[in-house]
Amino acid sequence: MKEILEIIALFLGFAGWIMIFVSLQDQYWKESTTDGSVITTSTIYENLWMSCASDSTGIYNCRDFPSLFALPGYIQASRALMIAAIVFGTFGLVATLVGMKCSKIGGENYILKGRIAAIGGVFFLLQGICTMIAVSWYAANITQQFFDQFYPGTKYEIGEGLYIGWASATLAICGGSCLLCACKVQTPNEKIPYPYQPTSRGHVLSTVESSQTVPSNYGRNAYV
Repeated sequence: MKEILEIIALFLGFAGWIMIFVSLQDQYWKESTTDGSVITTSTIYENLWMSCASDSTGIYNCRDFPSLFALPGYIQASRALMIAAIVFGTFGLVATLVGMKCSKIGGENYILKGRIAAIGGVFFLLQGICTMIAVSWYAANITQQFFDQFYPGTKYEIGEGLYIGWASATLAICGGSCLLCACKVQTPNEKIPYPYQPTSRGHVLSTVESSQTVPSNYGRNAYV
């Protein structure tokens, strides 16, 4: 049971880690809305790194954001959180591979391996939390601007990149939870060191020897 939970946790964490890269590469984090427009000549879509525009003929043009400091604060924070999620996910994968019971890395000290696996589960949880905060914060700004009647700029809708990010966060959190639950499951095959205790035979012998060496206060004549 424990090995199955560890394998499931590793699969979920790895899938979530891969989907972070897919989400970052996706250009549709937000897409200009067609609400209230009769004729749409161009579509604008952005992610954390660039802004793109395409016309009705299918020709599109993309440009990177020219300045980091000129970006809104939520975009800078989302970038930092997504990069932190990648780092946490990498540490989580390494710790999980070392701490898995079926892995030969780290020897057969299952108590130590279980603690390392638990650390991997914590890293997966941090990965999921960072990803969830980044995509939710980005989506909250899109929603706020969309429903603000006095917002002068272009209004956008939530793109597919955010949905991929939410799926990645969910997988990572589920993987970390499974791994922490697996660390609490005890199996009868685990090798737990016990302190050395002498055999009962030695106690019997020592008791007999001590009883023979204790001097008696009575002589042999007292039993006649």
